[in-house]
Amino acid sequence: MYLLIPGRHHLLTNFQFSYIYSILQKGLKDTKDINGNTLNIEKPINGIIFAVTSANHSNTRRNPIPVYQRVMALQDFSREFDTKTYIFPINDVGSIDDFASYTLKTIEILSDDTIELTPKNCVVVCSTPVYKMYEKLGFKILPAELKDKNSMEYIAKLPFEIVETVGNSKEDWRKNDIFLKYTHPATIRMWALYNIGEKVKTLFGDKIVGDDGDLTETRDYNSYVRQMDEIAQLKFDDTKPFIKLGRIGDIGCAVGSWIKLCCEEPLFFESDFYGVEVARKLYDICNQRKDNGDFANPNVFFVKKNAVAGLAFEKNSMNTIHTSSLTHEIESYAGHESLLKFIKNRYDELSFGGVWINRDVVGPDNKEDLIFMELSKDDGLNDNFDKDFNDRNELKEYLDKMSSYTRFFRFVKDFRKETNYKIEYQLQTIDDKELINLKLKDAMEFITKKDYTDNWNSEMHETFCFWSFLDWKKSLEKVGFKVNPLSKSFSNDWIVKNRFENKVTFYKLNKNTLEKIEYPVTTMIMIAVKN
Repeated sequence: MYLLIPGRHHLLTNFQFSYIYSILQKGLKDTKDINGNTLNIEKPINGIIFAVTSANHSNTRRNPIPVYQRVMALQDFSREFDTKTYIFPINDVGSIDDFASYTLKTIEILSDDTIELTPKNCVVVCSTPVYKMYEKLGFKILPAELKDKNSMEYIAKLPFEIVETVGNSKEDWRKNDIFLKYTHPATIRMWALYNIGEKVKTLFGDKIVGDDGDLTETRDYNSYVRQMDEIAQLKFDDTKPFIKLGRIGDIGCAVGSWIKLCCEEPLFFESDFYGVEVARKLYDICNQRKDNGDFANPNVFFVKKNAVAGLAFEKNSMNTIHTSSLTHEIESYAGHESLLKFIKNRYDELSFGGVWINRDVVGPDNKEDLIFMELSKDDGLNDNFDKDFNDRNELKEYLDKMSSYTRFFRFVKDFRKETNYKIEYQLQTIDDKELINLKLKDAMEFITKKDYTDNWNSEMHETFCFWSFLDWKKSLEKVGFKVNPLSKSFSNDWIVKNRFENKVTFYKLNKNTLEKIEYPVTTMIMIAVKN
């Protein structure tokens, strides 16, 4: 008989060791299953199988430790077991109802068809709701820490509870009483050798990344990736003249489109490329594209890392760092201090003369000025703006039916409400025009976001106009950067033509007369050189 123990195995406990050791000594005959029934199995245990799930994930709060370190700890953990021990990595494949069958099939394949687990030759050890998938397949379940499956009450701490205790503690993890009391020496040794506890604390203290490593849970990645690819060539053309040869990094590389275009340029064939992406789904796509041979340069490497919490590259190591549509997200999700830290980290990573190319949205220089905004009422419905939806697609359909004028009031309701941001405005009629009087920065926040209806909830978190081009320049110079005079801010012609014209008009009052004013800048290309 085999014992199958599925789990992520980021931490191993003394309880787990004692439980397994006891079963190996006593056998399965008198052991009780999760339902309190005696197994009555006479056959000896001839192997323990650890199925290490989420093997392809690491560096997130949910999966902090790479699979090779988990495997090493399991090997150490199993030394005193008087039977064969097998360890099989099981990759995450998303949410599927039959993950148990996938796990069993993977074990069969990885064992070269020598281990085929069935209810007749295997008992599963599992204390989490995952056991239900194996029970459905007919396997007997040993409860381990689970005392009562109805109340889900436990008689011992679960491994990941201890991980979370370390992650959320402010004290030195090596002195944490919970960690030291309940953790098996195999894990303690591994964590000490690789300083894993510090990594766990960093991940759990991270303000910008969710449990699975994503910036936001409200984003539709299909549309997001499509949008990134559609404008990749434009972004590359804007930044290409400033790229320095050598070690080239793209932080927030999305699906690797900018790197892909760089690799196709003969000028950069001798350079090495490093893509840094924090969102797990995008990082996976990057590696898939690499496996598919999408990058002309073989020296392309991707890493899943948070460049806000710390350095993405070694100090003084990079010739070029590229970021696009990223810095406003840091300001929006992690806060201003995190953005300042991000800027300092990029300075530290560049070699002397290295360049940080930052292409992003930007606010107008006179962003605090009051202006008058006229919005079209002819491009949609003009009522019922404040209905709530739980479904993203229903919300999009609802927003798409609104006129630009009505959508403004929905924007006022939703924009950065979690920060209690308030848009102050007045409705006025001048020269028979129905106008909205408000600050220019608030008007620009609205008109640059009003058409992102497929990701409305995500966009409502984000601020574009927190800094003007001049604000950016001053902040970079304060750190030590020299701003290349070819840096610029400008109005994106495509956005103006397709989203502003015939829908939005800006005015100012000059001696009681309305004067039409040009649309402000929307975008910047900031070239920061390390002195």
